[in-house]
Amino acid sequence: MTHRGEPTQAYDFDEENSNTSANPTFDSVLGARLSRRGLLRGGVATAGTAVLGAFSLSACGGSDDPVVPAEKLLGFTAVGKSLADKLVIPAGYTASVVYALGDPLQAGVAGYKNDGTDTDYDKRAGDHHDGMEWFGLGADGKRNDSSVDRGLLGMNHEATTDEKLSSFFLHANGGTSTLPRPASEVDKELAIHGVSVVEMRKTAGKWAYVQDSAFNFRITTLTDIDLSGPARGNALMVTKYSTDGTRTRGTLNNCGTGKTPWGTLLTGEENWNGYFFRSATDDAARGNDKSVTALKRYGRPQGAASRHGWETGGADDKYLRWNNSKTGASADGSDDYRNEMNAQGFIVEIDPYNKARKAKKRTGLGRFAHESAAFGNAVAGQPLAVYMGDDARNEYIYKWVSAAAWSAADATAADALAVGDKYLDSGKLYVARFKADGTGEWVELNINNAQIKGYAGYAFADQADVCVNARLAADAVGATKMDRPEWCSVNPANGEIYYTLTNNSNRSVDPSGSSQLAPDAANPRAYTDMKGTSAQKGNPNGHIVRMKEGAAGSAATSFTWDVYAFGAQADADGSKVNLSSLTGDQDFSSPDGLAFSRATGILWVQTDDGAYTDVTNCMMLAALPGKVGDGAKKTLNYTKADGSTLAVDTYVGKAPTADTLKRFLVGPKDCEITGIAETPDGKALFVNIQHPGEGTKMADIGDPAKYTSQWPANAGYGAGKRPRSATIVITKNDGGRVGS
Repeated sequence: MTHRGEPTQAYDFDEENSNTSANPTFDSVLGARLSRRGLLRGGVATAGTAVLGAFSLSACGGSDDPVVPAEKLLGFTAVGKSLADKLVIPAGYTASVVYALGDPLQAGVAGYKNDGTDTDYDKRAGDHHDGMEWFGLGADGKRNDSSVDRGLLGMNHEATTDEKLSSFFLHANGGTSTLPRPASEVDKELAIHGVSVVEMRKTAGKWAYVQDSAFNFRITTLTDIDLSGPARGNALMVTKYSTDGTRTRGTLNNCGTGKTPWGTLLTGEENWNGYFFRSATDDAARGNDKSVTALKRYGRPQGAASRHGWETGGADDKYLRWNNSKTGASADGSDDYRNEMNAQGFIVEIDPYNKARKAKKRTGLGRFAHESAAFGNAVAGQPLAVYMGDDARNEYIYKWVSAAAWSAADATAADALAVGDKYLDSGKLYVARFKADGTGEWVELNINNAQIKGYAGYAFADQADVCVNARLAADAVGATKMDRPEWCSVNPANGEIYYTLTNNSNRSVDPSGSSQLAPDAANPRAYTDMKGTSAQKGNPNGHIVRMKEGAAGSAATSFTWDVYAFGAQADADGSKVNLSSLTGDQDFSSPDGLAFSRATGILWVQTDDGAYTDVTNCMMLAALPGKVGDGAKKTLNYTKADGSTLAVDTYVGKAPTADTLKRFLVGPKDCEITGIAETPDGKALFVNIQHPGEGTKMADIGDPAKYTSQWPANAGYGAGKRPRSATIVITKNDGGRVGS
């Protein structure tokens, strides 16, 4: 998940592109240069929609137990595209803001003034609400998986809206945009990252968060966290903070989430690399050892500037840790933070019901730009599978398979993190290779794999090294480079796995340089899409790929695949771009957040788009997908610059109909729609609106009229006019399930 704005520094921290390996794609390639009309295609709410532009909407129409008519999934009227600074939802639904940046999480913490003077962010909601999961609470205050009116939201706070180093909406005058950064500003920014667990309760038909709940807590960039799995205690994890390599501080740039079968929260660390500084002479200081290769592969060449300059906040260790350079004299790194970055980039497990328990980073699941972590359907007596994506251009799709077979008794074990030890510390890590015939294989990333053990590009020492440097191991085995694998989700009905491939500016029919790739079967488009008069090249609209495991289920090493849907504008060329024949009620760009409802089976698709924002703000769609293989093979033919014809076969799922895919929600200006959680009955849907107004310039911080968004203040929520990331809850006015 990334910011959509243009980079404001030399390095765009949210558009990492460090995969320069020579891994093959597919034999067939294609290319195209297409344009879409540069006209501004409209956007206001239609007559068939409700608009959250003020609190004229009721909180939860009707009584707690209204009469529900016969249900038809996707029975709502599709909402139109919108460029308005408001939330648009279908008629018959109500949306309410329930939790926003700065909301206090403890009794006695002052209300949020939203003017840049607020402090104590470790006791408030963090920024950039992202992935989240629902954890039920009974009336007795204990875990209750069937509770529909009380529960905990475990929620990521990915980042903060920034320009020129500073998180400018957090600071009274926009903050300091030069180095060094003041400690008072850095401290705020350190605290707004991480995770929050917050109690939600429905009372008299209205949802609200509980400020003084004993369950509320925050995890920030400074929280002590255990390392678990193969890398625990390994030399790669040794730092001044943890000389035995068994723990680290904090979790960073958390994006997607996952929920384990035993009731814990998984959170993925995504664009963490950009927060670290490396000196311009660090390669030589390290003796040009293999750590230099690893740092470059993870987007930290020497001389790399950090995103916020936190390393300049002062002499305290909490600031110095962001300097990833070798500054000490020790041989093992126990006197500096040369290895600090090795402890970031994992899946972190948190017990939402027990804030006294330390979170654990599950190193066996690999280190990369994690999005969500989706479990395959749990089957007693079979191992568990966890599916993951690496969100950077030209990166890979991964799977973890537990060594232990699933036991249903573990679903309710008293010590949930001990269950995590059982299933998430011992197992096998795989990476995907997609084949041009619609099949694929999972390749194990194991130190004993000859391709890894003998890899000329990097000398792996042990399995911990393989996990910490999973990208290099995936390079070694020839994994398939993908168009930014974002969230993944498993269809509870048939176990098929869906991945959003959000976009990739580095696809070209005539690739040049080490980072550009020709199109291939699973990433088959290279074209030009016009954003006004600006050409967006590569695969700017993205697509959703899906996979079906072989006969061995979660432990399978083979799969079949197709593309569920290609993002495109409805009037784009149907032979080369709009391959899914999307209509104006369905068209979308840059799919990102993705989750199946276990209550209804609806697949919710959320967007984070920069190419399509001349047409509409970001959105959420509802889908009733079919299954792998329900469509047909298509051959795309294009002409290269030299006049030769390129052909590529791809596999396109059955085209959606008006009854199987439609737009459900459009957000306010400059936002991303991300994160989704539901009550077990499917009647309350929580959705996050991230970074509204991120296009605002720091110079305009004193003039709210120049903010590109004033949401949710313009919807009646909270003080001040500075835009805030926030969580909404959506309910159906007749009491039915959301999406019906």
